[in-house]
Amino acid sequence: MLTLALIGLLGGLITGVSPCVLPMLPIIFFAGSAGSAGSAGSAGSAGGGRRRPLLIIAGIVVSFSVFTLLGSVILSALGLPDDFLRWVGLVVLGLVGLGLIVPALGHLIEKPFYRLPKINRPDNGAFVLGLGLGTLYVPCAGPVLAAITVAGATGNVGSRTVVLTVSFAIGAALPLLIFASAGSRISQRVKAYRERARGFRIAGGVVMLALAVGLAFNLTDLIQRTIPSYTSGLEQKVAENKTVQGALAPAIGNASTELSKCTPGAAELAECGPAPQFQGTQKWFNTPGGRPVGLGELKGKVVLVDFWAYSCINCQRATPHLLAWDKAYRELGLEIVGVHSPEFAFEKDAGNLAAAIRSEGIRYPVAQDNNLATWTAYRNQYWPAKYLIDAQGTVRSIKFGEGSYGQTEDQLRKLLTEARPGLQLPAPVDGTVKADTGVAGRTNETYLGYSRSANFKGTGALAPRPTATSFVLNEQQPNDTYSLGGRWVVGTQSVTSTTGAQSRLNYNAAKVYHVLSGHGTVTVSIPGQADRTITVDGTPNAYQLVDTPDVHRSTMTLTYTAGVSAFTFAFG
Repeated sequence: MLTLALIGLLGGLITGVSPCVLPMLPIIFFAGSAGSAGSAGSAGSAGGGRRRPLLIIAGIVVSFSVFTLLGSVILSALGLPDDFLRWVGLVVLGLVGLGLIVPALGHLIEKPFYRLPKINRPDNGAFVLGLGLGTLYVPCAGPVLAAITVAGATGNVGSRTVVLTVSFAIGAALPLLIFASAGSRISQRVKAYRERARGFRIAGGVVMLALAVGLAFNLTDLIQRTIPSYTSGLEQKVAENKTVQGALAPAIGNASTELSKCTPGAAELAECGPAPQFQGTQKWFNTPGGRPVGLGELKGKVVLVDFWAYSCINCQRATPHLLAWDKAYRELGLEIVGVHSPEFAFEKDAGNLAAAIRSEGIRYPVAQDNNLATWTAYRNQYWPAKYLIDAQGTVRSIKFGEGSYGQTEDQLRKLLTEARPGLQLPAPVDGTVKADTGVAGRTNETYLGYSRSANFKGTGALAPRPTATSFVLNEQQPNDTYSLGGRWVVGTQSVTSTTGAQSRLNYNAAKVYHVLSGHGTVTVSIPGQADRTITVDGTPNAYQLVDTPDVHRSTMTLTYTAGVSAFTFAFG
């Protein structure tokens, strides 16, 4: 039980510092400061102010724990819609924001709690605000949260699940407590804050109202997608750790035990038993007449089963790769089937799911797996997760989480050629396998679009705009980074050249590939070598820029004609 608690705490701590919590931070900061802003001169108020962050975080822990485990049961028993709790949380957040702006309204909201003698009046609403925020807290997916969600959805809630849930909630809340405490201390100790307390309260109320609107319309997803998933590597290590897998095994169940023959993330294809059928689904999308899809009718095709949830930021980052594979390989025998297994109750709403499918541009079949029946049949533990099934219906590969897209694409290409020997395949759309599994110490795959770019080191704002942005090349390009020059139109997945467009790349590799699309040319300039020009024509393809026998460090400068879209650099 102690091991389980430590795993839950570690999983929560990783979540608490991940990009998924960013929309919560301004709310927590202003909420932590609001209780003592107007009464810093009173010792009692100061003591209450110090307790306010703890009360807010306690409310989040209680609310998240209870509603993650029992939310579906409670809503079903009361006949309430699946997204009811989320809207309650948004209303609470909106009311608290209005209360900060209009003090009279704030006192009216807090009035019902004056009768509770043990609640110090300056902090009357803190715990209630925490309860509301707990219903809005949508942490990044991971194996711990997956085990908790499965237990809640299937009704298999025991002492182990409660310990895991509470320890996860505490771990995730600790970084939030730091922010709330920071807001409280600033409000008490900074003179400028005390002198302008009313103005800061109004600003906090405006921030809360703005974030309530942003959360209601999922506008905060853009922020979370834009920032690279800096905790994904650590999450991956936790997911693939044997101790963690053993501790969480009771949540996985005993179905399809042959799937354990597949090591998640392995580069080599394996034989992991027959693929389980899609089962216990509520609705199907993108099929004729909403008809369910059976694996029997997909025999002869290579099938990629993708487990996802529409509010999961990790899943949203993976979707563009699935869309690219669907477009490139559907006519060649690949069938992608999305299985939407919700993390939270509000994701069970079919209308919300349909809107997400339209928004993401998904055209392959999607099954609604509200009770996690198919998830359990596949012994799944992660959002997102990919299961590759060969033309005979055997599971050949499992991948948990983001990343290794080149490896997954290579595996599905191998399965396509196994099914149809002699099949002519297009160039990989996510680079080559060597870009993901090559020599240790080589430069990591480099994304140029704003949503995933992590190593841009140059002059200019790498942010999406409908018009061209001016950039200046870095004269001394740092190792394993790139810069842009001239004018580029910056997009989510790529940058498109206009006038005078250039890029400069410092790399350590034997082979360099550049994924490009459009129509035009790219001139490659490497010190000590003659310039050469590549012709770009058509949909995204990987063009090889460097091919040497040994890994070496160098810097290249590329010059683009207008109309060429650049997606990634990949290395081998």
